Amino acid sequence: MRGDMVIGLVHNRPVDAEDTNHQSSKDVIVQVEAIEKALDTLGQRSVRLPFSRDLGDVLRALETSRVEAVFNLCESVDDNPHLIAHPAAVFELLDIPFTGSSAATLLTTTDKYLVKRLLQAGGIITPAFFLYSGQKQFDVSGLRFPLIVKPQFQDASIGIDQESVVVDGARLPDVLEEMYDLYGPLLVEEYIEGREFNISLFGSPEAEVMPVAEIDFTGYPDELFRIVGYRAKWDAGSVEYSCSNRMFPNLSEDLLGQLVPTARRCYALFGLRDYGRVDFRMGPDNAAYVLEINANPCLSPDSGFVAAVGRSGLDYTGMVGRFQDFLSRRYR
Repeated sequence: MRGDMVIGLVHNRPVDAEDTNHQSSKDVIVQVEAIEKALDTLGQRSVRLPFSRDLGDVLRALETSRVEAVFNLCESVDDNPHLIAHPAAVFELLDIPFTGSSAATLLTTTDKYLVKRLLQAGGIITPAFFLYSGQKQFDVSGLRFPLIVKPQFQDASIGIDQESVVVDGARLPDVLEEMYDLYGPLLVEEYIEGREFNISLFGSPEAEVMPVAEIDFTGYPDELFRIVGYRAKWDAGSVEYSCSNRMFPNLSEDLLGQLVPTARRCYALFGLRDYGRVDFRMGPDNAAYVLEINANPCLSPDSGFVAAVGRSGLDYTGMVGRFQDFLSRRYR
């Protein structure tokens, strides 16, 4: 890239410390600081630019800073996950090159229900599910308990914890009503008991599969469901956090033959760009069930995507340099 070019580190504003989900929200600043440091090491000028609903202020900041390319780190707009695609849409309208997936892909992958429907349409195995939108009557006769209840539009495991897993139909209506009041529409799907794998993909225009990570639930108390909920991700003092460690095991060719081609199919199906992560559970039937499609996964130094990239032999500054290359090609 030109030496005088400025890259904008565009990010959402974290919520106040008093907010319930402040641990996950403030992580975006950790990403900004780490990428800023790496770009400085690479001799690349950058500027921090928060993105809010005040679009006029955002446009003025872009112009004043003379930003010609953007590191898109927005995970919401003013803590509204429905607006996650809007920053990318603005960059597309302004013809500013930016990292990560398109507005259309971000909009699609944020909707857990739409993701499930597209996985089904693509012939990709995913747990059986239904959408709860506040209706008084719903039919779960086609689903097997336990079920897990997830907000349709939230990210970073917000709204997902031990209380989200329901073992019988008697408790389900109360859980749905309580969570619906908090988060709106909910995805309800079969809970798959088994090994959990995360496959990160990195590259543009072709993505390379990074070493496969597994969540090690060794040490989880028997009374807890083995899930990576909000506490497991963000509450360092919780049992879930200390007992859900990441590892990179040596996997059999048969298992890799299930996981890797499916991850590639998901990456292509959803139009992910530059980087992404696909999360799996291996069911009792030894089938690989796709749980989540993550466009623009977290880039904090301790995140799963960064760990996988590091396992491939590329350090954090080298990773940021790859993103810099993506922007350089788009700028030309």
